[in-house]
Amino acid sequence: MAELLTAATPISYYLVAVNIIAFILYGTDKAKAMHHQWRIKEAVLIGIAFVGGAFGAFAGMIVFHHKTRKMKFRILVPIAIIIWLTLGGFLAERDVVGLTKTDRPKNEYNGTEITPYHSSVDKDGDGTDDQTDILKNALVYVKKRPVYKSRYYQTGYPDDRYGVCTDVVGYALKKSGYDLRELVDEDIRKNSKDYDVDEPDKNIDFRRVKNLRIYFEHTATSLTTDVNDIEQWQGGDIVVFKNHIGVISDRRNVEGVPYVIHHNDPYQKNYEEDILQERTDIVGHFRIS
Repeated sequence: MAELLTAATPISYYLVAVNIIAFILYGTDKAKAMHHQWRIKEAVLIGIAFVGGAFGAFAGMIVFHHKTRKMKFRILVPIAIIIWLTLGGFLAERDVVGLTKTDRPKNEYNGTEITPYHSSVDKDGDGTDDQTDILKNALVYVKKRPVYKSRYYQTGYPDDRYGVCTDVVGYALKKSGYDLRELVDEDIRKNSKDYDVDEPDKNIDFRRVKNLRIYFEHTATSLTTDVNDIEQWQGGDIVVFKNHIGVISDRRNVEGVPYVIHHNDPYQKNYEEDILQERTDIVGHFRIS
């Protein structure tokens, strides 16, 4: 239920509003009772608990010492709370709370044209270069609307609707001809002193941000982390933050800084966002081929 109330969605706005209204109704009815005025119907007071205001109703009962002696309120309001706690868990689990949008932002940069970088390598042999493939496949991944949740998979790669930030990169590279599950495991075993891994597990090691940063430092081209050097940031590059990772977009904001294709949490508004300039924890910028 806490996830429902803290998520910035229409459902959360509704729940906050209805609980505030419920609390006010109980306080108002208590005041009317004390002044012998026409009362709010009990059906309304109980009904608002069942349409989402259960917590506000319960708080009103306690704070205003109202209806606490009436058995129907002592039974039905807690039942409403249980129902909404159960429903809240169900909605959060199914990601109804925070449906991240797959809409692509507009390219707002109108300055000097930046020539897109194209790799000379086509590892998967599909006729397009790796840089283009990585960008394209990152967008394909987020179009599937993955739900942010960490799970362990015997095959390494998620085979359901769940995933985390590293899966955007893992999917994009695998579809472009780079199987990070195998490649990272091989590098860990060859350079174990560089990794903080006690017992290698190829099914999960490549899905950890720290391990990916070390792997890319060993195998990819390291580029600037200065976001103002806009020509050096190209669609299909990989950006690594302290505890996060994403793929650089081919679209840019008005200042020419590119957007990031990423999966940060269950409640982000879009998978492709203008976040580079606001982040102070960029620790790596890599180009695969």
